[in-house]
Amino acid sequence: MPARITLKTSKGKLTGQQFVFDERTSCIMGRAEDCSPKLPSNDEHKYISRHHCLLDINPPDIRVRDFGSKNGTSVNGRKIGQREKDMTPEEGAKMQFPEHDLKDGDQIELGDTVFRVGIFVPIVCTECSKEIPEDKKAKAQRAPGIFQCDVCRAKAEKANIKVLPKPKPKVCAKCGRDVSKEVGENRQGDYVCTTCKADPMQIVKLLLEMAKSGEKELIAIQGYGVERELGRGGMGVVYLARHERSGERVALKVMIPKVAADRMARERFLRETENTKALKHTRVVEFRDSGCSRGTFFFTCEFCDGGSVDKLMLKRGGKLPIDEAVPIILHTLEGLEYAHNAEIPYVKQKDGSYRPGRGLVHRDLSPHNIFLCGSGSSQIAKVGDYGLAKAFDNAGLSGLTRTGTVMGKPWFMPRQQVMNFRGAKPEVDIWAAAASLYNMLTCQFPKNYPPHQDIWKIVLNGEPVPIRRRDPSIPKRLAEVIDLALVDNPAIHFDSALEFKKALERAL
Repeated sequence: MPARITLKTSKGKLTGQQFVFDERTSCIMGRAEDCSPKLPSNDEHKYISRHHCLLDINPPDIRVRDFGSKNGTSVNGRKIGQREKDMTPEEGAKMQFPEHDLKDGDQIELGDTVFRVGIFVPIVCTECSKEIPEDKKAKAQRAPGIFQCDVCRAKAEKANIKVLPKPKPKVCAKCGRDVSKEVGENRQGDYVCTTCKADPMQIVKLLLEMAKSGEKELIAIQGYGVERELGRGGMGVVYLARHERSGERVALKVMIPKVAADRMARERFLRETENTKALKHTRVVEFRDSGCSRGTFFFTCEFCDGGSVDKLMLKRGGKLPIDEAVPIILHTLEGLEYAHNAEIPYVKQKDGSYRPGRGLVHRDLSPHNIFLCGSGSSQIAKVGDYGLAKAFDNAGLSGLTRTGTVMGKPWFMPRQQVMNFRGAKPEVDIWAAAASLYNMLTCQFPKNYPPHQDIWKIVLNGEPVPIRRRDPSIPKRLAEVIDLALVDNPAIHFDSALEFKKALERAL
């Protein structure tokens, strides 16, 4: 059974209602219709903002941050965020309050409504790390923090061993250093320490050396050698690797989780990467193979010799001409249209099971992961890292980073993706494609992000700047289509990648 977070209302109009989260997600609390949990719009909550505070949830961790509300957000009776009395809502929105980590039993107070936080953490055997069912917890506990499963207990009794087992220390999966303080008491699984994470090349060298011995977990990278680094970002580092026998070159991507990766998280992530592997299209970077060892995930993908579009922009001085940028986005939209309708092996159902289905949302599209192959008139663009950000985040491996400015690329993210990250629809990719085109043509983002302002509040409520204000030379018809594609309040304008692609073609 996975870790889970429960929010139960203990006071107010919603008393008795319960909200349960067993996967990585974020949600906005407030009076707006798109909030979840949504608070009543009545006299008792008239000082609660429409978008009051943000919850960042990665079971068993949960974090809250106020959005500069008038009445503030309280945790256990103490205010953790509130704008000054003489400030307008617009001025309060410009403030950025610190995030507050929550513990089991904490109470979040918004007006007359009180939510009590419940945190469930699975219990594992101290000796073999096997999960112990919740109904056997009392029987399994031998001492504070010491648990034995039925099998280990039977073995100890048979051997007449009366000395209780000691908890295994939490150590770095690469160097063996004690990392108990880094990991935290509620998390189990493989973990790479901060020092080792800072030098991923050493981890790659270790894994490639171990792969030579034929270790089953490393078959995906057996026989490869690293030539050079291609790039790095928030999700990991990418290397150019060559197979020693065939000479084939691939992009080798390495991703190190922010938190300890337990068995369930590994299985969930690697299962979802099979969806990426199922995508076979000329406009999508081919995903070859994947694996996990020593707390590190790795993948081999098709190598695109033209590099990523963001690097092309740097070579061009920041912007791309229309006759270069638009074809790249047209190719990108072809890839999105295919992936949004492709058959994939694993779609999670309401009962928690996985079955074959259709459609995969990227959720992290930007010029950084649009790649180029070939040159001149034969050059084509391909969508890369398809679904990896979603799979990594859904498995809880990205840690609590969404409410900070380091997570993902909020500049290419519509408000719908913040309101309901877990349930993001294909439209968020279409908005991101339009934002990427806007960025390629102007070297700026669709919305203004002034320093020292809450970036996620701007994603929620900020209005895109019409593209011709950035560059008046952009043709009017093209500008109108791009501006239309960037509408995200209350809904995203274009329903499909094909619809946006046809609109762009008509505007040329």
